Amino acid sequence: MRDTVLHEYGSAPRFGEFAGPEPRPGHVVIDVAAAAVHHLDLHKATGTFYTGPPPLPSVVGTDGVGRLEDRRVYFDASAMPWGSMAERTLVPEDVLFDIAEGVDDATAAALGNTGLGAWLALSWRAGLQAGETVLVLGATGAVGTIAVQAAKVLGAGRVVAAARPSERLARLRERGADAVVELDGRDDLAGAVREAAGGGVDLTIDTLWGEPALAAIKAGARRARHVQVGQIADVDIRLPAPAIRSVSLDVCGFSVAHPPIEVRREGYRRLTEHVARGDIAVDLERVPLAEVERAWEHQRSAAGGAKQVLIP
Repeated sequence: MRDTVLHEYGSAPRFGEFAGPEPRPGHVVIDVAAAAVHHLDLHKATGTFYTGPPPLPSVVGTDGVGRLEDRRVYFDASAMPWGSMAERTLVPEDVLFDIAEGVDDATAAALGNTGLGAWLALSWRAGLQAGETVLVLGATGAVGTIAVQAAKVLGAGRVVAAARPSERLARLRERGADAVVELDGRDDLAGAVREAAGGGVDLTIDTLWGEPALAAIKAGARRARHVQVGQIADVDIRLPAPAIRSVSLDVCGFSVAHPPIEVRREGYRRLTEHVARGDIAVDLERVPLAEVERAWEHQRSAAGGAKQVLIP
């Protein structure tokens, strides 16, 4: 087969030959139709991710969309050394999810790790309540763009989108954001967030960490929740204890791998149903599998924009 193969930790995978999978008990061989590129894939490829280094060589890719003889499925894991960025892969039978009708393969793949992460961070980890004010840090990224729209679908009263200044940030007003905050190095970012929120923030979905996270924490309402899902801006902050204690703030982490499989399966079904109805839109770019290095570098740059989806 012609797949995307990791030969060296920390380097981009290369398109090339790799032996295809054979059936084994408890697994199915899937013909892959689309596989999105995620930050998680880059982390795993460094060889330093907490789940352990992948074997070398191996096919990269966390999740994808493909076909069995009788159904189309999304899968959120595969059996090493076959990842999702391949013509065919080997998948455990218990990680297959149904996809709502009306959602094409590339969109269904783009809604996987990052889209589902946004949905479950709001609905499962944070327990978003109707009428609450939600701040999305890193709102122009793949997780953030879905989180802005999903927050409205899930009943948020006000949604604030925060990211570096761009046309894409401004356009989020058309997708559910009631206000936007430009992360442009201003001195009083916490004040800008409070002004945009019309008061304190009840729930923050944070893909950035660093200084933007500290500003969001300072803008938190009483008993606010700050859900940490990414670290694009920085891996560290200096967090004063009173910032947490003064409003009884909950700071919690979230990984899409942690909810039970039944929660992930139901969340993915609901997410794809909303996309099929037009409640949530996804920006994506279809990239031929042979051009994986270009898509990989786009993801590495953390430039935001359209989700890169590889098509075998």
